[in-house]
Amino acid sequence: MVSKSTSDKPIGVVGAGSFGTAVSNILAEKNKKVLLYARTPQRAQEINDSRKSAGQQLHERIEITNDLEKIGRQCDVIFPIVPSANFRSMMKELSPYLRPYHILIHGTKGFDLNVNLRKIDPTNPLSREHVRTMSEVIKEESSVVRIGCLAGPNLAREISEKKPAATVIASHFDEVIKVGQNLLKTDRFLIYGSNDLIGIELCGILKNIIAVGAGTINGLELGENAKALFISRGLVEMVHIGTALGGNAQAFLGLAGVGDLVATSSSSLSRNFTVGNRLAKGESIDEIIESMEEVAEGVKTIDIINELSRTYDVRCPITETLHRIIKKEMSVGDAHRYLMKFPLRAEIDFL
Repeated sequence: MVSKSTSDKPIGVVGAGSFGTAVSNILAEKNKKVLLYARTPQRAQEINDSRKSAGQQLHERIEITNDLEKIGRQCDVIFPIVPSANFRSMMKELSPYLRPYHILIHGTKGFDLNVNLRKIDPTNPLSREHVRTMSEVIKEESSVVRIGCLAGPNLAREISEKKPAATVIASHFDEVIKVGQNLLKTDRFLIYGSNDLIGIELCGILKNIIAVGAGTINGLELGENAKALFISRGLVEMVHIGTALGGNAQAFLGLAGVGDLVATSSSSLSRNFTVGNRLAKGESIDEIIESMEEVAEGVKTIDIINELSRTYDVRCPITETLHRIIKKEMSVGDAHRYLMKFPLRAEIDFL
């Protein structure tokens, strides 16, 4: 457990996006002070002047900073919540101020792709050697040992509106889970624990693919039966590629798997669902990405999983088809007609 002296220290949150802000507000409700990091001095000043971030009013105990050294020196517990594309560079900047006593619990649902490693031998198929979850990035880039992640049906808008929600804190260390529970659990925000860190991370990453696909069904107005069919087929696909990448099938059947999948595949508050919906309405992926204020991790994940599925010989028809849509090799309508005819595997074959 965190000592009394640690509990008296502020809690750090790196990333002032919608989810980082929502987490900051929950932390501030229960703790004396929260340091919320914004990526530029200008952004930090804007948030500080308005006392709003990502459309959310900030709790009075939240202090805005653009100083990672301050976060590292003053906070023993830090929640990094930044897009996967920026995560490693953020960790490189933060790591000089981190020590083995720190606890980091990230909330990023995406992969880090080692582009330089691919350049060394571009003929080498994409494999697990080339991709990292955010907990693995933290381990590679810092001296921190006690690492965890947040994953679950956590639509930031609903959390900020104080609607009921829950999440999973996963870590190899029970202490990290207990610390996270003590810091975040409220009457409306439940915290579950898991020791399957990689499995829970993969749940959060892979469900983004299915959320994009579910959005296309919504955009085509194919109905709730079709969406339910798609989501259940998507879960099977998630389990097969997830286990090939080192996850445990059991993780996908819990809150971070099914729970998060249902939320993000059914709500217009989900960025990935919104991407799919807009694709079905005729917008190009470039137009959609350009207009979005925050990153939809599913687009990048579709590219990565499409390659990894070939390397590990795992058939992922949904991912393959979404990849063809994004690359403009297939229309959304043709894609759904194709999937309805696809000879899918047995209904459940992973238990």
